[in-house]
Amino acid sequence: MSNIKILGVEGSPRKNGNTDILLDEFLKGAESAGAKTKKVHLRDYSIEFCIGCEACRKAGTCTRFHDGMNLLYSDIEASDGLILGSPTYNYNITASMKAFIDRLYPFYDFAEERPGPYSSKLADQSRKALVFTVCEQIKAEEMGFTLEALGMPLEALGYEVFDKFLATGCFSKGEVSKDEDILKKAFDAGKQMAMNLG
Repeated sequence: MSNIKILGVEGSPRKNGNTDILLDEFLKGAESAGAKTKKVHLRDYSIEFCIGCEACRKAGTCTRFHDGMNLLYSDIEASDGLILGSPTYNYNITASMKAFIDRLYPFYDFAEERPGPYSSKLADQSRKALVFTVCEQIKAEEMGFTLEALGMPLEALGYEVFDKFLATGCFSKGEVSKDEDILKKAFDAGKQMAMNLG
């Protein structure tokens, strides 16, 4: 189990907010099962949004921008598991998380000219992912597309999305820390993810 690596990436601009707290719990759970973890706050990185130049199709990496994303590609490749989290902003993920996901494009391989078939450099490696969101709304349907926006791109890259985790009714900074039930569920989900990877 000590060889299992899980990378946690969260896209909240709010330091020590609900998304941060939940990510910590997921990673603590994974560590309790023996996994090695690393945590990334996207607010600490300068990541340009993808401009669709498609130069990465030939280079295998993004050559247009030399920014924070170039620091993360190797961590993504080296990790068996990926945890992505974003608060819900206007029915969707935050801008920083959207930029991160779009800049995963270099992991795709294209055998033919567009719109031909494609494959992923990360596929067929038993990679697993957990995605989660925090929203102030009580009803899950009012959350919008956040979990789909986090999970579907990872599935296309070859990850098995192990869990889609939702914390509703959380708005004030750090409010989720008062909910022992949701914290335990997050811890248990992180532990289970690590055990499934082991």
